[in-house]
Amino acid sequence: MITVLTGGTGGAKLVDGLRQLLPPRELTLIVNTGDDLEWWGQHVSPDLDSIMYVLAGMLSRDRGWGVDGDTFECVQAMRRMGAAAWFNVGDRDLATHLTRTQLLRSGRTLTEATTEIAAALGVQSRILPMSDTRVETRVTTPDGELSFQEYFVRERYRPEVRGVRFVGVERATPAPGVLEAISSADAVVLAPSNPITSIGPILAVPGMREALCETQAPVAAISPIVGDAAVSGPAGALMAAQKLPVSVAGVALAYEDFLDLLLVDEQDADAAAVLGETGLHVHCAKTIMKTAEDKAALAATVLALVTPSAARAG
Repeated sequence: MITVLTGGTGGAKLVDGLRQLLPPRELTLIVNTGDDLEWWGQHVSPDLDSIMYVLAGMLSRDRGWGVDGDTFECVQAMRRMGAAAWFNVGDRDLATHLTRTQLLRSGRTLTEATTEIAAALGVQSRILPMSDTRVETRVTTPDGELSFQEYFVRERYRPEVRGVRFVGVERATPAPGVLEAISSADAVVLAPSNPITSIGPILAVPGMREALCETQAPVAAISPIVGDAAVSGPAGALMAAQKLPVSVAGVALAYEDFLDLLLVDEQDADAAAVLGETGLHVHCAKTIMKTAEDKAALAATVLALVTPSAARAG
């Protein structure tokens, strides 16, 4: 049983690789919900949706988010009506948000709503939000505080980052099944997701770091940093704002209290050798995923390192 902490496009790519190798029921995903937002009155969970779509074979490979082949008639109509339209929602994607919002308003938790939607999409792997409590990632800039989606999508992560906080996390609890998924796993993998705003909100939920420290399973992470820059997105700027080096060493520091293995890109071989002198197990491989074969190869590498018997086709 493999448990993956994930968020963002890097996480979805790794999950795409894992689904090529593992039986669906051997895979549990704990997903960031700090990016969630209300949009046109609907509850949108971008990271949950990306994981559901990739496991259902529906994720757009061109965009890395949303439904493959989707149309955008509704967003164009909303724009004509004068509504905010900087957050792109496809027409089939909108059906997911409408369903989720209806389920939440009927009294379902986010975990229950996710389970129902995933089942409707034919997904057999277990997908768990990090918490049923609303936690909102907020980014501090020179011009004030922004929600993560305002910073990332509307402003295209151009503003200087002065800080990040997770509003509501102090009263959050892990969603049902999350702690068990960590404690009972054969291995726990942190996807090559942004350590601050994709994995960070998950780790900030009370009890999560403790569970990772206490599990008997090996805990591995894949670095989203190659050299001194993120593979994609604003991870570098966000790490720097949190006083972490923008390097594989910074990734190791972010996870140092529970990390057993760090998988880094082969371009970082020298940095890996230095980091390995601290006692951390560091392994080099090709971590940049451009093709389906790249994704499967990286997934196979991490599986072979943490659970050799799991590295099989099927």
